[in-house]
Amino acid sequence: MKKILAILMAGVLTATAFAGCGGETSNASSGSSSNSGSSSNATGVNASTVDYAYFGEEDNVKLKVWAPDAAVNLVKKQIEEFKKAYSEKTFDITVVAQGESDAATQMLNDASAAADVFSFPSDQLNKLVDAGVIAPVAKGFKDYVTSENSEDTIKAGTLKNSDGEDTLYAYPETNDNGYYMVYDNTVVTEEDAKTLEGTLAACKKAGKKFIFDAGDGFYACTFAFTAGAKIDGLEDDGITQKFVEYDEDEAVKTLQAFAKLIKEYKGTFTSLNVKNVASGFKNGTCGAGIDGSWDTKVNQDSLGDKFGAAKLPTINVDGEDKQLISMFGYKYIGVNGSSKYPNSAQILALYLSGEECQKQRTEELGWGPSNLNVQKDKIVTESAVLNAIKDQSQNSCTQVNIASTFWTPMGNLGNKLVADEWNPDDADATRKLLKDTIANVRDEG
Repeated sequence: MKKILAILMAGVLTATAFAGCGGETSNASSGSSSNSGSSSNATGVNASTVDYAYFGEEDNVKLKVWAPDAAVNLVKKQIEEFKKAYSEKTFDITVVAQGESDAATQMLNDASAAADVFSFPSDQLNKLVDAGVIAPVAKGFKDYVTSENSEDTIKAGTLKNSDGEDTLYAYPETNDNGYYMVYDNTVVTEEDAKTLEGTLAACKKAGKKFIFDAGDGFYACTFAFTAGAKIDGLEDDGITQKFVEYDEDEAVKTLQAFAKLIKEYKGTFTSLNVKNVASGFKNGTCGAGIDGSWDTKVNQDSLGDKFGAAKLPTINVDGEDKQLISMFGYKYIGVNGSSKYPNSAQILALYLSGEECQKQRTEELGWGPSNLNVQKDKIVTESAVLNAIKDQSQNSCTQVNIASTFWTPMGNLGNKLVADEWNPDDADATRKLLKDTIANVRDEG
């Protein structure tokens, strides 16, 4: 509690504390506090609360918060605690369910009507910054946020501003935005789960499905990445997706291996939305699937003691077991640059991204924290899911600097490979599919 106060009060509690936040600057003066100097009230109830002076003249504050469906109830409870921490202020804070994947789109549609504080995945940061709808992290908070969260989340949340300066634009919320394999351990053994062949064979033997959303580019990019066609940020134009150099012949063989396995296990390998994984476990039709940390709780509830988790498996390509490569990123809490209460919005974002709130989300939702202290807690270190995601993150492409043209062509690639009419033995067609996919991602048509 004293740590953040020391950081924030050390020469930054001035009228410029919120400079560059996309709204009015705070009128706070050094050492001032609306709680008559009470130390306990000034520091609040946890390490992510600050002196009242940071509110400036803002009171009777009205804010809207966007949160994903699974987190709405918890965020509401956290906001009630936020209000208690600042009991001398009056707040009217509304929490609205809004999918993180669509947050940037909704912000860009009409920032003035959007949420003041919102959650979003790392790949959306570029467009939010380019459109000027997200406020940078308050300068008075940057050092504290940087010291409390993992370096990779800080790096991914930092972009150049219009003056060419490195700027942290959002508060890290999770360090787990990726997917892993979840399975029924009475169907798939730990050994089976190491390979895609073993997993599919086990599911087929039990008459269960293996669910993978091959039509969604977020998951389907695994085909291309495993084949070697990995992304590497954007070209100098800031728009066109860059790919690493890769062996095209090897890539074609890898895609063919996927297609052959899918055809061999037709009826077992099933392309469905990830929501069908948990429901499949519940009704007994699913043996294993690829899903994300955001569905941890529902999958655990569906499987109970039968719950199993592992990094993505390998696939055999010409006698070599190749690790499946996935997309991996982070989630953030952002502040609307058009907020009518910019100081309060920053303070709320700081609170919701703080250690205690992150721990609560890990405990209740299974989300992986970006906070360094929470990462050391046994709730993280002993989590099969978070360990699986951590292992998989070492075999992934980072979900930052993603072109808007990326997702649809990747989904199309996946749909082609799983289609009944696709011939996995046709190397020429596979090569053309790969080339067309990359050309479409790069918008070179």
